[in-house]
Parts: sequence; C-alpha cells; structure tokens
Amino acid sequence: MTEVTSYAVVVNDEEQYSIWPADRDIPAGWRVTGVVGSKDECLAHIEEVWTDMRPLSLRRRMEAVDS
Repeated sequence: MTEVTSYAVVVNDEEQYSIWPADRDIPAGWRVTGVVGSKDECLAHIEEVWTDMRPLSLRRRMEAVDS
C-alpha cells in the first residue's frame, strides 16, 4: 500500500510560494495559505497564483522608481 503525502501551500513575507508536508510544523517565516492537497495539486495552484516571481520588496522598489 502506497502512502500519499498531503502538502500545504505556504507563502513567506516576500510572497514567494512553496509546498510543505501538511503533517509537519511550518518553518519560521512562512504561513499557510489554506490550500492542501497532493504535491501535483499544490504545485498547480502555485503555478496559477504566483504570476510574478520577483520578491515583494523588489516589486515595491521598482514601482517606486516608476512613480
């Protein structure tokens, strides 16, 4: 019998996404997004929502320069 691992989608303060085993404590600096599922489901969700790979701090600096 194969054990299926559930993952949680997590995000940090720079709005960078990752997955983490749902049965483990989330590392410091990360928070859960509420999305839990298989590895493929979580990665598909990240692909859908993480459309700008730049860290939040860089995006803010670039917006300030453009203003």
